[in-house]
Amino acid sequence: MINYDFLNDDLEAMVTDVPHFISNLANASALLFDTLPDLNWAGFYLLEGDTLVLGPFQGKIACVEIPMGAGVCGTAAQKKEALLVPDVHQFEGHIACDSASNSEIVIPLIKDGLVKGVLDIDSPSYNRFSEEDLEGLKKFASILEEKVF
Repeated sequence: MINYDFLNDDLEAMVTDVPHFISNLANASALLFDTLPDLNWAGFYLLEGDTLVLGPFQGKIACVEIPMGAGVCGTAAQKKEALLVPDVHQFEGHIACDSASNSEIVIPLIKDGLVKGVLDIDSPSYNRFSEEDLEGLKKFASILEEKVF
C-alpha cells in the first residue's frame, strides 16, 4: 500500500522554491515511477493550443501529440476531470501509445481555470488503480498546480 501522505510530502519538499518547470516535472515523474509499483509509464502531457504534447516522463517511448478530446488523456483534459480506467481497451477512442498498457489514470492539471496539461500514469496490469490512488494522485497534482504551474 502506498502512503500518499509521504509521497505528497516528498513532492512538496522537492518542488518548493525550485524555479525550473521542466526539472520539477521530470523529478515528479521519477518520484512516481520509483514509488508506485506495477507501472510502465508515468509522466506529463502539456497543453499547446488544442494539443497535448509529450512532456517529462519515465517509461517507454510515448505518443508525442494527443488532440484534446482524444484518448484517455485528451478526454480528461477536455472534461477537466480525472479518469480512472481499469481496462483501457474498453475505453472508446483509446490511443495505444504502448500496447503493454492495460489500465490508466489521468488527472488534468488546471491553473486559474485553464488546463495546462495532464498527469498520466499507465500500468501493464488490469484494474491497477484504486479510488485511494485517485485521491492520492489528485493531491499530488494539486501540489504541482500550486507550486510548479
